[in-house]
Amino acid sequence: MYLLSGEKITCGYGAVDIVINCNIGVYKGKISSVVGPNGAGKSTAMKALFGLLPIKHGKVVFDGEDITNLPPQQRVLKGMGFVPQTNNIFPSLTVQENLEMGAFIDHNNINEMLEYVYDLFPILKDKKNQDAGELSGGQRQQVAVGRALMTKPKLLMLDEPSAGVSPIIMDGLFTKIKEIANQGTAVLMVEQNAKQALKISDLGFVLSQGKNLFTDSGNSLLANKEVRQAFLGG
Repeated sequence: MYLLSGEKITCGYGAVDIVINCNIGVYKGKISSVVGPNGAGKSTAMKALFGLLPIKHGKVVFDGEDITNLPPQQRVLKGMGFVPQTNNIFPSLTVQENLEMGAFIDHNNINEMLEYVYDLFPILKDKKNQDAGELSGGQRQQVAVGRALMTKPKLLMLDEPSAGVSPIIMDGLFTKIKEIANQGTAVLMVEQNAKQALKISDLGFVLSQGKNLFTDSGNSLLANKEVRQAFLGG
């Protein structure tokens, strides 16, 4: 059974449906990626799953509970962490202050969680007293992911985690995402770099024009000739 599932969801902006009758899910401690061309509805679907966009049809189930109508802050309390693509740090706060902002659910374990994040991203420990706005794109992304992890989520949701970072930083980031999943936190990500995302994914969902086109294991999608030609550059 999925930890999180969006079942036949339809959503969009105003009267325009961007995501249509779509199914997306992630298992406990596993990685799922949502890939597809620009404008396929990937980020829209992610926002709907986190409660940032109302769902017109279908439902969202998390850990066996229907959360379709729960606001985002309640979803965080249930165990969901979300890292948006942009505006995902507080630039005028230090790295450590950014991380501490993520510990609003459980102040008692703040030092334990800081230690966990600093072990995962050692560069952040070195720069903990530096303003987050002074960091490189890759380091900012580490701060954003680290802050979401401070809530000890069962599920980490990432919207385009590699956007704006160099290929070498992206490879390191995907290694860390795999590490997070190996330690028991499920990861659902929307990613433009489909090939790299599917390489580390247990499950992949290919969207096109707001609809499910293919759903399979990451390896099977990478091996699928039709998927390769249409979405992975051959």
